[in-house]
Amino acid sequence: MKKLGIALVMGASLLLIQSVAFAQKSETPASAPTASEQDIQLLRSDIRSAKKQLIAENMKLTAAEAEKFWPVYDAYTRETTKQGDARYALVKEYANSYVNMTDAEADSLVQKMAALDVQTATLREQWIPKFRKVLTGKQAALFFQLDRRINLLLDLQFAANIPIIM
Repeated sequence: MKKLGIALVMGASLLLIQSVAFAQKSETPASAPTASEQDIQLLRSDIRSAKKQLIAENMKLTAAEAEKFWPVYDAYTRETTKQGDARYALVKEYANSYVNMTDAEADSLVQKMAALDVQTATLREQWIPKFRKVLTGKQAALFFQLDRRINLLLDLQFAANIPIIM
């Protein structure tokens, strides 16, 4: 990917979101930074914007191709944002209980995360033919490679900064 800097900014933004969630809900010093839900939603919006810019810079679409692609991409993003909302809700749930988590709470969170992973893969699979209608096979493959790599980078940043269950 050409604009690794954008990806790193996105990762840093996600790290900030995660840090804020745990600072608000867990046992941290009173001086820990906090943010409102509005701040967090704004950061998530910035991440989506940076991701779109990264996709645009790497897809190299003609004007005619872009006219067909971006409405599909925007619809896909609305759907994946719902997945992000669910993932964020799970992080908040974890932040509220990770210090004194019971076995039942841990089991529940693991089941919810596994179900969300399946839903995410299923969603991606459902969108392949929709993108294929507006892109060539290689373009669609490139889009899904970019989408997957960006999401993996964000997931790695995210996972590396979530405290392990005690």
